[in-house]
Amino acid sequence: MANRSVTRPAGKMLRALALAVLFSPGGVVVAHAQTQAQTRPPAQSSDRGEITLEQARQLAIYALQNGDPGLAIQVSKGLLQADPRDPLAYFVIAQAHAGLNQPNLGRRAAARAYRYTKNDGSRYQAAQLAAKMAYLEGKPSLAQVWLRRTAQFAPGETEERAVARDYRALRAINPMSFRLRLDARPSNNVNNGSDTALNIIDGVPDGGTTPVAGRALSGVIGSVDLAGTYRLRGDEGSSTTLGGRIYIQRVALSNAARDLLASVPGPVRVGNSNFASTYGEVSLRHIFAVGEADKGGTAVVELAVGESWYAQERSYRFTRLQGERRWRTGQGRTQITLLAQAEDRAKARYGANDARILGLGAKVRRKLDSGDSVGVTLALRDTDAVDNNGTLTSVSMRANYSFARSVGPARLSTGLVLGYSDYPVYNLTFPPRPVPRTDKSIYADVSLFFDRYDYAGFAPLLRIRAGKKFSNFSRFESRELSVSLSVQSKF
Repeated sequence: MANRSVTRPAGKMLRALALAVLFSPGGVVVAHAQTQAQTRPPAQSSDRGEITLEQARQLAIYALQNGDPGLAIQVSKGLLQADPRDPLAYFVIAQAHAGLNQPNLGRRAAARAYRYTKNDGSRYQAAQLAAKMAYLEGKPSLAQVWLRRTAQFAPGETEERAVARDYRALRAINPMSFRLRLDARPSNNVNNGSDTALNIIDGVPDGGTTPVAGRALSGVIGSVDLAGTYRLRGDEGSSTTLGGRIYIQRVALSNAARDLLASVPGPVRVGNSNFASTYGEVSLRHIFAVGEADKGGTAVVELAVGESWYAQERSYRFTRLQGERRWRTGQGRTQITLLAQAEDRAKARYGANDARILGLGAKVRRKLDSGDSVGVTLALRDTDAVDNNGTLTSVSMRANYSFARSVGPARLSTGLVLGYSDYPVYNLTFPPRPVPRTDKSIYADVSLFFDRYDYAGFAPLLRIRAGKKFSNFSRFESRELSVSLSVQSKF
């Protein structure tokens, strides 16, 4: 196997880079400690021949600079007896323990220096030192937490870029990784409901009506998407990871929607819980390098099992096998991805969900001379279900454009989605009158990422989405206008 990375740098070179770039020597810390000491008000001299607090601070720094960390710790502990929240004393203790190769004690002292100082520059230095100590302890996840705190107090764009680079290096080294996304989305159609109360098939009313719960209802959609992976093994040519994901979506109906549902007589009341959904999966993923080294080619094989719930009841369980092939071309500016998957859904609540699904996909992304990027994604799915209403063929295309330069305070990206679904036989009426069903859809979205307004490397993402779904069954025609606010990592 060729000696090259798969998707993230790995191996000895990366570790050397992380140590050399991420964690600079203690000179910066000492210099900062000196500055902090010089800005303190002069202390009063003692008539009994004892050194003043200011002299003790200077002595602790002098001992640290001249290779006597033991004395630096001893003097700093004396300073803490006078002021248990002295950030400079903790700063010196942290650096001294670093010199003694005691990263655990060094990290704890750096954390206290970060906690007690009120100066942003001092917090930046303390967080950097705590990140270094956590890494040397063998705790890369904790080091990532401290790097995010460093980003919060980075004095300029150069330092922010360095923190982002260091964070990516740590993420590649760390066998564990997590991703969390929170989203709140006001919408005029939280349940993907119909625009009309009448059932009209191919322009002809069938005499039936759409239940109130199946009509478009307004409200707010909230979701939590949490995913994590653990690298079981890995080298410069391949990597195997165990992953898990849980997606929770809940709906808060508007007053108008609740009033509409309450107007329907009957013993069963429809509320927020009837539109709640939960999805969970566990996966085993193997990625390895293939093809020519200069094209950065990789292949992925993934096996996943999971379960989907809707309205507090299980919808189905599934097993999915997926393969992916990715490579670069055009001097590395164009990335091409091909995907194939097979999924089996079983133990379904309804026959329409008891299905076998085959899917093919392709994605092309190109970076332009301007720095902007454009991408196109195609997806084809064939679903064979026990119930005719779940048997269909669908195809979708998404085109997106991302601007490299900020537009005002935000980075802008846009997208357009076209969809087509064909149901050979669909039963809606009673008694059954099976006829073909065809759906078409078009949606557009605009995303604004406010990367300048971040907290610990997390920044708000605002997305506006609008579109319409057309069908020869009026019950499945719908419109959507939603505005979502979520939080996304900058690195």
